[in-house]
Amino acid sequence: MRKLLSIHYSDGAFNFTMLVQRVVTGLLLLIGHGLPKISEFHELSVNFYDPLHVGHRFSLILVILAELFCSMFLVLGLFTRIAAFIIVINLGVAVFLVQHGMALKNVELGAIYLTSAFTIMILGPGKVSVDGMMGK
Repeated sequence: MRKLLSIHYSDGAFNFTMLVQRVVTGLLLLIGHGLPKISEFHELSVNFYDPLHVGHRFSLILVILAELFCSMFLVLGLFTRIAAFIIVINLGVAVFLVQHGMALKNVELGAIYLTSAFTIMILGPGKVSVDGMMGK
């Protein structure tokens, strides 16, 4: 009981928590969002959201870059902060531009992913990662 109320944590607990955070966030984004977008690329590229006015196809490519490739980097813990930063930008656009004014139930999943990616970007990957093993 005393440990549950404590604000102290060990390095091992931090590293394990960051591993779980990275892997779960990365896999959920990859499987739930990145893979479906790349498999339906031709259908989606015609009328995909274009909040930055760079074209539907290019907007979709940027989202796939974030949700597929950066998610893989997150899972591996490779270039973690850069990958998390790209995901934060992607989800920030989704939450604050694309889903602006929508009901909370439509925005909450993106906001949770955004918060998780932001946390990873700030705290880093932890030692149980490629970056951590390389000493970055």
